[in-house]
Amino acid sequence: MLIREAKALDAEHLARFINMAADDLPLHFWRKSVGADGDPWAYGQERAARESGNFSFRNAWIAEVDGVVAACLLGYPAEDEPGAIDPDTPAIFVPLLELEALAPGSWYLNVLATYEAFRGRGLGSALLAHAEDVAVRAGRTSISLIAEDTHHDALRLYASKGYREVARRAVVKADWRVEANEWVLFVKPFGSARTSSASGA
Repeated sequence: MLIREAKALDAEHLARFINMAADDLPLHFWRKSVGADGDPWAYGQERAARESGNFSFRNAWIAEVDGVVAACLLGYPAEDEPGAIDPDTPAIFVPLLELEALAPGSWYLNVLATYEAFRGRGLGSALLAHAEDVAVRAGRTSISLIAEDTHHDALRLYASKGYREVARRAVVKADWRVEANEWVLFVKPFGSARTSSASGA
């Protein structure tokens, strides 16, 4: 397995991983953004290929197995002092923003996803370990992430790696078809020992 920085050419994979991680919520948003005559996947890929923005390839890492794209990690430093939520924010995103604001100054792990054919090979664990290295290099002392309450395998993985539940918010579904009922915020602090270890590596 190889973990490498993502490239703009990975945009198609990134769009799929981003959508997988949130049970088609990104695709739901992309469809609304482009309208009936637009291509939502092309829109998602364009966002992933940008040089800036939360979902830019610049914030992503790809895990390859035998040269084949298998999994993805995407994250970035959270705001130290989150501002008020814009009143025009679609209601479906408000619970997520509320939870993000509860972990200021963390490194926010937005996407962790593995193609089905490569699951069960430890790629998620490897990418979580890589996320800690990235977070430490960014000067952060904790990682935060948000998961759906129905992603049981992911919830067990996070708990086994030292992530602890901090808060929950109800999922606002509107016309998004999803089984999840709650978003769950997890945080893993590193402490001075983790930071010192990484600095001395």
